[in-house]
Amino acid sequence: MNVRSGHLISSGGIWIGAVAWATSTQLNYSLVPWVCASGVRPTPWIAVALAMIALGGALLSWLAFGSRATRIGTETPEAGTPFEMLSIVGVGAGILFAVIIVMQGAASLFLTGCEP
Repeated sequence: MNVRSGHLISSGGIWIGAVAWATSTQLNYSLVPWVCASGVRPTPWIAVALAMIALGGALLSWLAFGSRATRIGTETPEAGTPFEMLSIVGVGAGILFAVIIVMQGAASLFLTGCEP
């Protein structure tokens, strides 16, 4: 694994979580006419699936935290690298995005978007 792939893996929680959140938000809005017409409410299940994807990004960042590949190119590997900081931020961001997605899915249990 080279430095570039270490950088992408370290930031996995950030960009995978953000894409999952954006997808969740767009699906929540775009499915409203269909939900109102059919009465079927798939939004909580979509939220669970996308929250798992965001947590997968956080896991990817966590696995990159202790990876030896993130220490390539440093003179003092025991001092840490920017990739380790990026990994920690990626874990936090991935968890935060997952919580946001779950909260949006929980709101759809009470509000359908069809309210007058």
